[in-house]
Amino acid sequence: MSTTVVTVSPGLGYKQVADLLVDMGVSAVPVVEDDGRVIGVVSEADLLHKVEFNGADVHPALFERRRSRQAKEKATGETAAELMTSPAITVLASVPLTTAAQLMERHDIKRLPVLDDAGKLVGVVARRDLLRRYLRTDDEIRADVLEGVLLGVLWLDPIEVTVAVADGHVTLTGKVDRRSTAQIATRLTRALDGVVGVTDELEWGFDDTTLQRRYTFDV
Repeated sequence: MSTTVVTVSPGLGYKQVADLLVDMGVSAVPVVEDDGRVIGVVSEADLLHKVEFNGADVHPALFERRRSRQAKEKATGETAAELMTSPAITVLASVPLTTAAQLMERHDIKRLPVLDDAGKLVGVVARRDLLRRYLRTDDEIRADVLEGVLLGVLWLDPIEVTVAVADGHVTLTGKVDRRSTAQIATRLTRALDGVVGVTDELEWGFDDTTLQRRYTFDV
């Protein structure tokens, strides 16, 4: 997320909000009270309602079907509080990135205010932030698998496992001592930034997962 957040107060006028979006190159801004509480979001779409309704030359019946009452109200709005979409769709800073992505997809929004545990604005995550995790080179990803997963977590000698990365797709080959180790290596690799998929071709010397299942059943 970006911690440098452009915000507006509820009383800021239409033209000032529009100028701010253009000048800052953003598609939406949070509307924030003096105490840091996010009460809504003003987007380009919210501002365009005024343009859409002024002088619209359509049949009234069609007009009603195409435009909601809320949109017509926004068309007459003059301040951020009157223009904003409220309540704002927000996300806590502690949630996984996938949760933010799902919210943005579900509500068809490009920017998502990020709050701390007290409900105060701490940043904004944009669609480009979600994509940034995949803008990593294959060499960077391979180094993360070798140093972060194999050496850092599993304490495996890298010569036991071959890590190949092509366009973000990781292939793991080689042999480890236990099946559970192979499963953990695959799962941790899949969670790394930039990884778009994992092919698990690891072999193992001992299947300890059957013992784990048997032990759980016996208990």
